[in-house]
Amino acid sequence: MQRIRALASSAVVVSLLAAATACGGGSSSEGSNESPKTLTYWASNQGPNIEADKKILQPELAKFEKQTGIKVKLEVVPWSDLLTRILTATTSGEGPDVLNIGNTWSSSLQATGALLPWDQKNFDKVGGKDRFVESALGSTGAQGKDPAAVPLYSMAYALYYNKAMFKEAGITEPPKTWDELTADGAKISKGGKWGLGAEGSNLSNNIHQVFVLAKQHGGDFFTADGKADFTNDAAVAAVKQYVDMMATNKIIAPGNAEYAKNQSLSDFSKGKTAMVLWQAAATTFKSQGMKDDEWGVAPVPVQSGAPGAGKATNSMVAGINLAVFKNTKNIDGSLKFVKFMTSDAEQKLLCKTYGSIPPVKAAQSDPAFDRPELKVLRETLATSATALPQVSNESQFETSVGTAVKNLFAQAANGKKLSTADVKAELTKAQQQMASQ
Repeated sequence: MQRIRALASSAVVVSLLAAATACGGGSSSEGSNESPKTLTYWASNQGPNIEADKKILQPELAKFEKQTGIKVKLEVVPWSDLLTRILTATTSGEGPDVLNIGNTWSSSLQATGALLPWDQKNFDKVGGKDRFVESALGSTGAQGKDPAAVPLYSMAYALYYNKAMFKEAGITEPPKTWDELTADGAKISKGGKWGLGAEGSNLSNNIHQVFVLAKQHGGDFFTADGKADFTNDAAVAAVKQYVDMMATNKIIAPGNAEYAKNQSLSDFSKGKTAMVLWQAAATTFKSQGMKDDEWGVAPVPVQSGAPGAGKATNSMVAGINLAVFKNTKNIDGSLKFVKFMTSDAEQKLLCKTYGSIPPVKAAQSDPAFDRPELKVLRETLATSATALPQVSNESQFETSVGTAVKNLFAQAANGKKLSTADVKAELTKAQQQMASQ
C-alpha cells in the first residue's frame, strides 16, 4: 500500500491494551536458543506480490548483515493479515523485533504501549528527527507525544488513467472535478469496460476515499476534540458520493464490491477499467505488462476548482512507518536496522523501486523522484494532503466505517439505489459500534 490494508476486528485497541505487556520481539521470544545477532522483521507487501518484495529486500538485508554482523529474518506479511498478526504477537509474545505499520495505525498502536517511543535519544541513534519530512512525522502518533514509529515510505493518492481508453472515448484530458470524472466514466462504461475501479471490500481503501470526500464537503468523521461523528452531513454526503459511483452513476463495475486484494489494478492494467485512484502504482502496472507510456497520472479530482494549499484536500497523507516492539531484547540491533533502512542510500534505492516518496529529506534530491508520476505525488503531499485523525481509536474507525462502506457497495452491486437515509443508517450502526467498545 500493495500497501492498501484490510483491517482486523474493531476490538483492536482493547485487545492490544490487554496484551501489550506480553509483547516481545522475535529475537527475545526464542530465549537463549536465539542469537542476539539475529533480528526478525515483518515487512508489509509493498510490491506487486510477496515474492517480488522478497527479491527486493533480501539483497538489502544481506548488505545490512555484512555491515553489522546482524542477520535479519524476513517475513513479508500481506496487508490483509498484518494487523491480525500484530495482535497475535502481543498475546503470544512471539512477534518480530521490527515491523512495518500503516501510518494511519500509529496513534492506535501507540495507545497500547507496545511500541518503542521515539524520543530524542532514539531519534539521535538514527541520525536525528530533523532528517524527516514534517508531513510524514505528522502521521507517527498522537500530537504532543513521542512518535510510535519512524517514517519509511511516503505516498499520496493520484488518479491513474488509461490513455488509449480516453482517446477512444474522445476524452482529451484527465478530469479535474468529480462531475467531470463521472461524465468521463459514463462515456467509457459500456461493452464490458468501466470508467473507474474500486476496492469495495477493502476497509482501509474505503476509509481513504471517503475521508478525502468528507474534507471536500467541509467536514470530517471526528470532531475537533477527537470524538467520533460519523453521521454529520459532510460524512454522509461523502460516503453517498463514493458509493453512488456504482449505485447511481454506474461507472464502477458491480463486481468491484467484492474486490479487496488489488484486483482493480489488474483490471486497469488489462484495459478493463479506464481510471483508478491509487497510491504509487507504477511498479504494479509494470509487473502486469503495462508500459509506462500507456497510462497517465493526475491529481485526484475535487468538488470544484483545483487541489492545492487552502483549496481542497485530495489525498490522505499515505505511507508506511517502521516500528520496534518495546520489549525486544535486541534493542541495539533494532535501532541499527531502522538507521539502515532510513539511511539516505537505502531510502533512494527502496523508494525508487517501490515508486514511493522518501520521507527522508536528503533522499528526495535524487532526480529519480522528479518523474511525472512522483511529481504529482510530491505536489499533493506538499500542498493538498491531510493526515487521517491521529486518535487512539483510529483503527476502529477504519474497521467500522470501512465496513459500512463495504455493506453499501454490496447493496449497490445488487441493484439497490441508495438513499441518504440508507447511508446514514449504515453510518449510525458504525457510530454505535464505536460507542460500545
